[in-house]
Amino acid sequence: MGEIRQKRRSELTDVLLSIAATRGLDQVSVREVAAAAGVSIGTVQHYFATKDEMLVFAFRQVVERTRARVAGIDADNGPRHALGAALRELLPLDQARLAECRVYLAFAARAATSPSLAAVQRETLSAIYADLEQALRAAAAAPSRRADADTALEARLLLAVADGLMLDAVSAPGTLTPAELEAALDAHLDRLLPADDHP
Repeated sequence: MGEIRQKRRSELTDVLLSIAATRGLDQVSVREVAAAAGVSIGTVQHYFATKDEMLVFAFRQVVERTRARVAGIDADNGPRHALGAALRELLPLDQARLAECRVYLAFAARAATSPSLAAVQRETLSAIYADLEQALRAAAAAPSRRADADTALEARLLLAVADGLMLDAVSAPGTLTPAELEAALDAHLDRLLPADDHP
């Protein structure tokens, strides 16, 4: 029964995320999700007692989907390549990631005034910082790497670069092409880690 419930919640979340990506998070309501899913309001309320519960679940889903893609990155090409590939998952380089970035930014903005969404955002940032620190330590351990960097600080700066690029690309469509986003990310990574070690 739990598996069926989880599947149904995920299906309703997909509808919510589609609304948020195309019309904005302000247009998300139990009524709108029900209408777009072709179910009754009572059905949505059966799976989510409140709109807040539905939003928190959806925010977690966005984060988990991104982290699952990052976890699937092949590290065989070296830590610098894996780090670049992971950060590319946070950028709007195709239509799917653009929609995801729009939704993530909407949730992050709402987290400023929603304690429940702020809790998800804190957990998310903590996990991303930890992952980036681990990747930076692995890169620093490789031959010819600089091992004296403050990995906690570098992780925060690295995420700030990725977040800034994402914000500019999503909030001002057409300002940065996917190629320009990747070039800017690589330029920062090349300052941080020697470029001659990555493919």
